[in-house]
Amino acid sequence: MRLLCGPHAALIPPSRPLWGLLSKSGTPPAQVACRAGPGTQSLPGPSDVLECNTLRPHLRSRHSPFNESSHFSGRFVSDEDRVMLNAIYFSSSSPSADRVRCSAPVAGLGEKAGLVVPPTSSGGEAEAEDVCIPLPTWGMRAGPRESIYFEPSLTRAAIVTVGGLCPGLNDVIQGLVRKLRDYGVPEGSTFGIRYGFQGFYSKKHRPVVLTGRSVEDIHLEGGSILGTSSIAPDYRKIVRMIDLMGLDMLFVIGGAGGHMGATQLEALLTQHGVRCVVVGVPKSIDNSILLVDRCFGFETAVNEAQRALFAAKVEALSTWHGIAVVKLMGHASGFIALEASMASGIVDACLIPEIRFLLDGEAGLSTYLDRLLQRQGSAVVCVAEGAGQHFFDTPHRDRAADRDVGPWLAAALKERHPGAYVKYIDPSYLVRSVPTVSSDRTYCKVLAHNAVHAAFAGFTGTTVGLVNTHYVLLPIPFVTQAPRRVDPQGNQWNRLRAANGQPNFT
Repeated sequence: MRLLCGPHAALIPPSRPLWGLLSKSGTPPAQVACRAGPGTQSLPGPSDVLECNTLRPHLRSRHSPFNESSHFSGRFVSDEDRVMLNAIYFSSSSPSADRVRCSAPVAGLGEKAGLVVPPTSSGGEAEAEDVCIPLPTWGMRAGPRESIYFEPSLTRAAIVTVGGLCPGLNDVIQGLVRKLRDYGVPEGSTFGIRYGFQGFYSKKHRPVVLTGRSVEDIHLEGGSILGTSSIAPDYRKIVRMIDLMGLDMLFVIGGAGGHMGATQLEALLTQHGVRCVVVGVPKSIDNSILLVDRCFGFETAVNEAQRALFAAKVEALSTWHGIAVVKLMGHASGFIALEASMASGIVDACLIPEIRFLLDGEAGLSTYLDRLLQRQGSAVVCVAEGAGQHFFDTPHRDRAADRDVGPWLAAALKERHPGAYVKYIDPSYLVRSVPTVSSDRTYCKVLAHNAVHAAFAGFTGTTVGLVNTHYVLLPIPFVTQAPRRVDPQGNQWNRLRAANGQPNFT
């Protein structure tokens, strides 16, 4: 079994599976079977597959309503179809080989669990500990099954959006409604839950019926027609409402928080004997969902972020010794800042949460900007919202609540460069509220279709995502244990540094 990351990565024996390391009880949760086989070279088998829980033992199977003609000559997917989660085989041990995929759970987990904690690229302490997670070789392929476990004509489904806005929410809602209709779910049996999980029991915002007509053109709009919320709900009330509404399927469009809520709901539904599958569609404008190649809306966000960077460049060039600071999203992961900086080609310094940066001193950002101003007369700085939090560390600060680094950084640079004109731009609400670009629009549709396929196949506690260019069913507890983060020693970050010439400021 190969680990996800770590310059000193080692093998964890099968006797210590992932869930034994990460759960307090030391036993795997009932929702997921995640086991590690003897090696990564073996053929697909049940001993080395990231499996998902199902309600099939409590349901009756029947033939899919799709056949070769009605499924447009498409092929059914077998439960035995596998996708390799780690697509690269390295011939020797190296930092590149050991750090194929990285994550950073809660600080201290690595030491307690006996896992590998790699150093940062500068050899110093990491902003948060990068913990190596055992990764099985195979994942379950997503797609339509020949046997389904719900009678479409009797099926009732609900859709909820949770968390912050992200381009593509309406596209996913539309895709879910249309694919449910394709299966034969009657009009009037698909419901939209208003303003997050609380909409299940809110007296002000009742669930709405979603039909093909009502979602016809919603993909042309940004935001979510259902509204969204990040407020923690009462999950027991939700379970009661799911039971009263007679729901068979619940689709949760959300990020890590929304998926954690889906896990709690799935556990309570099982505990109370309510036979409703819970399937997620991963949403993260930061692109921070573990294992998933990219989250829907990310490419749209990068495109829109470039507009702010181009405007910042104009502002910086239009004044003598102009410095423009642009803050982009990225609480724990700096993917948007990195990709937008790389794509735009006009960012002189990119700051991300994964790397602590110095502001002063010979290796600091301020000194580097001094040299840039002398050489080219202007500079553009792109900073992710989670970067630089170490400057605000105090004994009593809640580390879960980030300080707003953007205005602070702009003020700090103005103080250190009194002769410069410092401009600050925060396009966050513009970036997340726009309609999707064509690539994201297509991606949203396919994710939605695979979520419906998974629900009709009886899978629960499951989300769908693109892994190594293939659509895979992933157990929700696996992808929510840690955020996906930029590897400071990886090709992606160092390509940017090679392109713009910036140091790491460490």
